[in-house]
Amino acid sequence: MTVYMCVGSFEGILCGVYDAWMSKKGHEHVRLELEGYGDMELFCTYESVVPEVQKAEKVISSIRKKLSEQVYEQVYFASLSHREDRADRIYRFLVDAFRYGKPILSMLHLPSVFGLFELCRFVEHENHQLTGFLRFSRTEQGVLISRIGPKSDVLPLLAVHFSDRLPSEHWLIYDEKRKYAVIHPADKAWYILREDEERWLENLEWKTDEEEYAALWKLFHQNIAIPERINRRCQMNHLPVRYRPYMTEFS
Repeated sequence: MTVYMCVGSFEGILCGVYDAWMSKKGHEHVRLELEGYGDMELFCTYESVVPEVQKAEKVISSIRKKLSEQVYEQVYFASLSHREDRADRIYRFLVDAFRYGKPILSMLHLPSVFGLFELCRFVEHENHQLTGFLRFSRTEQGVLISRIGPKSDVLPLLAVHFSDRLPSEHWLIYDEKRKYAVIHPADKAWYILREDEERWLENLEWKTDEEEYAALWKLFHQNIAIPERINRRCQMNHLPVRYRPYMTEFS
């Protein structure tokens, strides 16, 4: 078994798909793993995948031309998952996708298709939840800022949503787990700020109106609450605990 170690980004996974496919060793004799995860196994050969834009572009072009935009979108969503086996799941899915063609997304009886669907479903669900649970606070400079710590890398999806909802506002969303942010200047396109540019984040004045709104939220909930009908289990089902540290009303 040859194991291809790739970077966990979308482009990195596609480069792993390219190298494994072009090795001609047979799909049953290759496996994709993410760098930094798992232990090395006996009787396996490990090869590092060098990320190259050309490799990723070739895979993307093949998916779009031979399959469909919808398949490409699902592969992208799956790459945002927090699962450690997402790279190999994507590879197994693409093997079957190029075998069966465009109808592949309706073949949920195939383990590879169901495996990819499972990743996409979690990513889409977490993205949907954060569109409602994400909280902005306004700085003294008039910039809206927010912190999140999702399991999946949904920040690019949130950027698309909020650039449509708040097109004329200066805002920033910072992913504390992955150490990068999305910046949106008012009436302009959003862009990603990576870790090597984190000084910009450190220089930002973080003093906001959060304390004032936190007090208002708490007062609101205290006034509308009916003590006899409080149901903690139901509350956790509708608002998971892992989102609460980033929400103004729970600060």
